[in-house]
Amino acid sequence: MERCVTGVPPEPGSEAKKGGVPGFVKAVYFLLLLYLFFASIELMSEAFKLVGKGFAEQLVSTAADPIAGLIIGFLATSLIQSSSTTTTIVVGLVASGTLSISVAIPIVMGANIGTTMTNTIVSMGHVTRSREFERAFAAATVHDFFNVLSALTLLPIEVVFHPIQRTAQAIELAFEGAGGLTLASPLKVLVGPPAVFLVESIPHPILLLILALGLLFFALSQMMKVMRGAVLDRLEGLFSRVLFRNDLASFSLGVVTTAAVQSSSATTSLVVPLAGTGVLTLRQIYPYTLGANIGTTITALLAAFSTGHPAAVTVAVAHLVFNLMGLTIFYPLKAVPMWLAKKAGIIAGKSKGNSAMVVAVYISLHIVPIVYLFTR
Repeated sequence: MERCVTGVPPEPGSEAKKGGVPGFVKAVYFLLLLYLFFASIELMSEAFKLVGKGFAEQLVSTAADPIAGLIIGFLATSLIQSSSTTTTIVVGLVASGTLSISVAIPIVMGANIGTTMTNTIVSMGHVTRSREFERAFAAATVHDFFNVLSALTLLPIEVVFHPIQRTAQAIELAFEGAGGLTLASPLKVLVGPPAVFLVESIPHPILLLILALGLLFFALSQMMKVMRGAVLDRLEGLFSRVLFRNDLASFSLGVVTTAAVQSSSATTSLVVPLAGTGVLTLRQIYPYTLGANIGTTITALLAAFSTGHPAAVTVAVAHLVFNLMGLTIFYPLKAVPMWLAKKAGIIAGKSKGNSAMVVAVYISLHIVPIVYLFTR
């Protein structure tokens, strides 16, 4: 931005005259990058489904107790990066009598944890800038810590007293016979066709995953270049004073945007680079992620009510009840997941060695449960 040394502000468009890129061109380029960002996440989700959906179905069908259900829900959703798909598999197994409601609910809890892996992948785009990576990794993992703490707190209570199951079944009975609605995701309408085209053109899932990650990191790096400087200052004002001005506004934004686009991975991943560049604070992001957790259950609820199947409705309502219970506990206790996320960010961003260690730990969180399940 041109500095005003004479006391006379620069003429509008003077940057363009001096060879700078006009603001309009920057805005259009940023929107194209944002589209590429969302498209790469959709493509990555499709690639994960091709790689792991069959394995995920096998995993879910082997769940025999609540602990195994929690682990399986986490692994299955990490593999396919879609809690909706995991919930659909669970609903089908419950409806067929293969899976009990008491085991299905822990699987849904685990699915909540597994769907946050995309956030962590996005935060890796900041790994070359230690301070940015620290903030981005904290923003990505605060969602993980909320879901993990909620599951660890509520699972023992659910196993003994079944409050989630009983509440879900009571709500299902109250709405028994009610019809449902279906909503089309505007995000999937926009980014779905290119993703489908690439899936059909490149049938090998590993190549698709590599392409998706390459597009994701390219879009992310270019978005950061455009955002830094004057654009970043304007965005900070918009987000801090309007969209994320208080907890209620942040929470409502998370609910509405996630329900609209029907992808918590997309909506929560979007705020990670904003946190990395300092536009948003962890304190602002936390209620937004809680809202996204609620918003992501709405799609499954509408789909379940439209089927009219009691098992489908019960599982979908249980997902919502679990998130609401977690919210009532860890919104007042928000200092706990936020402190854990900050510490994780500090450790990850301290050095390249620490960053590599964090990645190794994250990978081991997927390998160790698989070993546990197959050696029981």
